[in-house]
Amino acid sequence: MAQTRLQLKAVFTRDISLAYRQRAELMQPLMFFLMVVTLFPLAIGPNPQTLQLVSGAIIWVAAILSLLMGMDRLFRDDFLDGSLEQITLTSAPLYLVVLVKVFAHWIVHIVPLLLLSPLLALFLNMTTDMYWGLLLTLLLGTPTISLIGAIGVALTLGLQRSGVLVSLLLIPLFIPLLIFATSAIDSASMNLPFTFQLGIMAGIFLLVLAGAPMVIAFSLKVSQQ
Repeated sequence: MAQTRLQLKAVFTRDISLAYRQRAELMQPLMFFLMVVTLFPLAIGPNPQTLQLVSGAIIWVAAILSLLMGMDRLFRDDFLDGSLEQITLTSAPLYLVVLVKVFAHWIVHIVPLLLLSPLLALFLNMTTDMYWGLLLTLLLGTPTISLIGAIGVALTLGLQRSGVLVSLLLIPLFIPLLIFATSAIDSASMNLPFTFQLGIMAGIFLLVLAGAPMVIAFSLKVSQQ
């Protein structure tokens, strides 16, 4: 057990350090997210009521697309340099290694978005209640996106230039999250409770968390054969 913890810690530390060494690739999804959020007000006009009405949808769509931009590199670099094969040969269960890698990816790509969210909420004229609704939905929904995205990446690992294919396959799966997240933010804008939407999103997350690591681990083994 102690050896497994050390191996998982080493995988997490390695992924975090590699991500911050590749600063240019790390900044691409974040810059894309900021560009999408800032361009929408220019397209629909500066009316505060209009911005407030669509603010939740804008941020959520931008978050989904920016996360998908960074998903392709989740396992691909390890696959190309042979590290993934070595990881599968360690004594640590592969599904736990996968979970640690997805968690590291979530921290690297989502934490900056969460740090920027107060500024974006102010920019889009969101109320305090709407901002808290946005923050809670992002905390519940983005780990689900990372786990489902990791399944798509693992399934297409052996294909050349599979980034667009992964996006096309996965975007329909994120529609329920988008619906419940924007519904929660809309309820918050009207000072209505949104615990039902959060409960549904939490249920989806727990369901995906229970099954996704096993599916990802199996897909990675198949991709290497």
